[in-house]
Amino acid sequence: MATYFLLFPIDTLSSFQYTSLMNFPLEIKNIIKDKPFSQDYVGLSDSHVLIFDDMVLKIEKRNLLKEKTDIFKTQSVVDVMKWAKDFVTVPEVLCFCQTEESDYLLMSKIEGKMSCDSYFLENSDLLVELLASTLKKLWSIDIKNCPRKISLEKKLELASFNVENNLVDVENTESTTFGKDGFENPESLLKWLKENQPKNFEPVLSHGDFCLPNVFFNDDEFSGLIDLGGTGVADKYQDIALCYRSLKHNFGGVYGGKVYKDFNPDLLFEKLEITPDWEKIRYYTLLDELF
Repeated sequence: MATYFLLFPIDTLSSFQYTSLMNFPLEIKNIIKDKPFSQDYVGLSDSHVLIFDDMVLKIEKRNLLKEKTDIFKTQSVVDVMKWAKDFVTVPEVLCFCQTEESDYLLMSKIEGKMSCDSYFLENSDLLVELLASTLKKLWSIDIKNCPRKISLEKKLELASFNVENNLVDVENTESTTFGKDGFENPESLLKWLKENQPKNFEPVLSHGDFCLPNVFFNDDEFSGLIDLGGTGVADKYQDIALCYRSLKHNFGGVYGGKVYKDFNPDLLFEKLEITPDWEKIRYYTLLDELF
């Protein structure tokens, strides 16, 4: 997946951008001051992400459901980030502020390369070994005191909110999810998800969106995770499914156009030393289509 940044030196901002910066909470402005930044367009999040030399600022509009459900509030994300930093490398929370309209989360910047960098795509055995090792590290963490537990029931509640409010972007889904050979619409997919919930639950510390752009390596070693909006106690197949899909997409040319024909994504299961549960992989992949 290519990375595209749009540079906005503060002294050359347009009037709109300048006004937006002036509306930042004072606590944030006092830290970022006049430092230049770039805007991150990687990923499908509707948040605004500003990249500084040593910091990252995520600006997210407040969501009606998040205001009603504690585990989806940005404060819940902040809590799990502060807890997880003792066990795994994640961004340090530098400042968290809220306004009536938005949440502002200023974090330290993770060093290294995204695991979708061409270096790793051209060294697939190393990449999958590193990804599997990172997943195992997450699974080894004692979750007893984790402040955030994301049950499937709560995840389906958020999926229902997205469907009911027409927030599902069907153009950014798998080609087989909707249409002739798939589900008629997001409503029918949601109905299927509610009626076909996996019977076994394997709780671990789950990243929640374990895709290649969110996992960083430095000098062929794990260096950190970013985008922890879905992090908490959840089923281990939440991460397995999205990692498997991300590998297929990145090596299949979905991002960047280059196809790596000799790559077999099933190598992930070999490195994880598991027999894949294909029903759960399909379920969690389909669930993610509603986000």
